[in-house]
Amino acid sequence: MTLHLVMVGPPGAGKGTQAKQLAKAYQLAHLSTGDMFRDQVARHTELGKLVDPIMKSGGLVPDDLTVAIVRDRLQQPDCTSGVVFDGFPRTVAQAQALDALLHEMGASIALVPCITVNDEAVVERISGRYTDRNTGQIYHLKFNPPPAGADLFQRPDDQEAAVRQRLQEYYRKTEPLIAYYQQRGVLQQFDGMQSIDDVFSAIDQAIRQL
Repeated sequence: MTLHLVMVGPPGAGKGTQAKQLAKAYQLAHLSTGDMFRDQVARHTELGKLVDPIMKSGGLVPDDLTVAIVRDRLQQPDCTSGVVFDGFPRTVAQAQALDALLHEMGASIALVPCITVNDEAVVERISGRYTDRNTGQIYHLKFNPPPAGADLFQRPDDQEAAVRQRLQEYYRKTEPLIAYYQQRGVLQQFDGMQSIDDVFSAIDQAIRQL
C-alpha cells in the first residue's frame, strides 16, 4: 500500500519528530518544503534558480512554485512507498493543489494526523530553546538544561513575542486545513501533550486501522 500522510498542528507540537519516526517505521520519504527548496537550489535546477532569490530575501515562495517543486520531488524513487508531508500544505489552496497533484498520480492522502497542543505549552516549548554558540547544540531551559558556563543565544523567532505571533499566523492561515481535511474524512486528532512515544503509538495504531 502506498501511504501518504500530512502532519498538521501548531508550531512546537512535535510534527517534525513524529514525521521522522513515521517515515522510518513505514519506509516513507519525509518531505518538508524547506528541505525540498534547499535541494533544488543545491542542484542548480531551473526551479532552484527561481526559488533561491526568494529564500535569500526572506520572502514566501508562491504556491505555484511550491507545488511544482513538490511535483518534482514526488517523482523521485524514494517516494514510491509513500511520503510524510511535514510543513506542507500550509493553506487550503496548497491542500487543494496537492490533492489534484496526487489524483494525477493515482494516489490520495490516507491520513492527516493533527497534533493538538495548547498555546501556553507551545510558548513554553519554543521560548525555552537556546543554542550554544560554540557547539551549535540546542538546549531547553526546562526540559534539557544546558551545562554551566555554556555561551547561549536565542533565535529571534524562538522569543516569546515571536512565538505568539507564529501561533496567530498558524490560526489564520493553517488551521482552516483542519476543517478541509475533516470534510474529506481523513483527519484524526492526537493529544500532543502526551509523551513522544505515546503520540507515535496512537498515530501508528490509526495507520494500522486504515
